[in-house]
Order: sequence, then structure tokens, then C-alpha cells
Amino acid sequence: MERGGGRPMIRGVLLDVDDTLVDTRGAFRHALLRVADEYLREGLDPDEVVQFWRADCSGWYRAHTRGEMSHREQRHRRANELHAEFGGDPMDDEAYDIWDAGFERHFREGWSAFDDALPLLDALDDAGLAYGAVSNADLAYQELKLAACGLERVEMFVGVDTFGVGKPDPRVFLEGCRRLGLEPAEVAYVGDEPDLDAVAAADAGLTGVWLDRPGTRRGWSVESMELDPRITRVTSLDRMLDALPVT
Repeated sequence: MERGGGRPMIRGVLLDVDDTLVDTRGAFRHALLRVADEYLREGLDPDEVVQFWRADCSGWYRAHTRGEMSHREQRHRRANELHAEFGGDPMDDEAYDIWDAGFERHFREGWSAFDDALPLLDALDDAGLAYGAVSNADLAYQELKLAACGLERVEMFVGVDTFGVGKPDPRVFLEGCRRLGLEPAEVAYVGDEPDLDAVAAADAGLTGVWLDRPGTRRGWSVESMELDPRITRVTSLDRMLDALPVT
């Protein structure tokens, strides 16, 4: 079946993991509050600390997803920038290893699925739509995260370690489509970052869906996204299937 413009109907969905299925922002908050207690100056606004970490103004995580540095290096750099901003001491490799062990432990304690994640999977199953996950983190790590959140039925198709690069490289989306056994035009990709997720997926030939959860946006303009007719914007996973031509 085809929809407007001669494009096929959506028969499969590829899902981002962090801040789409899993409340990674909340997990970072959980970890960063404990980091702040131990390493940073007193009296900080927790939301300011979380916002600084997620903003990653130097772009270290994106450099990692382009294959320019290891995960450890990007997090070490971000940790030292966090300390420089909020009164912590600079950390050499040994000090960072201790910091990261605690950070990672608390981060994992904070992993949880969004309330609309499991209902979406049920809806996809009921609709007979194939689905899987494409992420900018390592494959095994995301499999562990999904299982910890009760989302193990989402099969990880592509991680940043699959090709050595992540989104927005079109290969990651096309490999996800290949794993679904579908053409890109038959697949929607759902993620919380409009550029790396929705626009990049559309550039690869998929339907890009921007999950714009209230209160989680990082400075993106709705208007700029709405100028691109290939992009569908939803505010929750509950509304995702209603926004797509799936029947």
C-alpha cells in the first residue's frame, strides 16, 4: 500500500533508546546529584548541573559518535568540564577512573522506562509492525539497559560500535531497515533529537519522527522542524502511531 506522494505505508519502526524509551535524563540526574555531593561545591541547583551535562557544549559525545574518540575519553572530558564549571578539581586518569566507577553505578541505579514505552511496544505488536532499536551507544550496553528497564523485547539492531560511527550517518538507519527486512520508505525512526534522529532519518529515506517530550527540549525550535515536511512531531509515544500512516 502507498500513501501520499507514492511512498509506501509504514510497516516498521526503528526506535532510539536514550530519552525515547528510557528516561536517561532522569538517570543522569540521579548520578549527577551524587557526583555533586562528593565532588562539587555546595549549594548548586541540581537542574543547572543536569542541564550543563546534557548540553555537552564542547560536543564531546558527538565527537565519539563520529568515531573521533572513545567513550571513556568523551566522558572524562565532560567530567572535567563539569568540575571546572561547578568547583570540582581537575581529574587525571586515576582520579577519573574512581569518579567514573561511582558515576556509572549511580547512573545504572537510575535507569527506568518511560511510562509510555511498554504501551507503545504493545501497540506495535497489536498492529503487526516490526520494530527494533538503533542507538548511538554501544550495542551490548544498550541491550543491558533495555533489559534492566523491562524492555528486552526490543532487539538492538545497531549501536555506535557496529560501524564505528553513529547517527546521523545514514548507514546506521539503513542497517536498521535491513534488519527489519523493509525498504527505508516503509520505516519510521523515532527519537528525541530532531537533528540526529528525525532529520537524519529522513535524509536516509525513512520517515523521521521527533519525540518532543514536554520539558526535555534542549533549545530546539519547533518552527524549524515544522519547515521540513518529512518530519513528524509528537509529544509522547502514546500518540506516535496515530501520527503515522500505518494502515
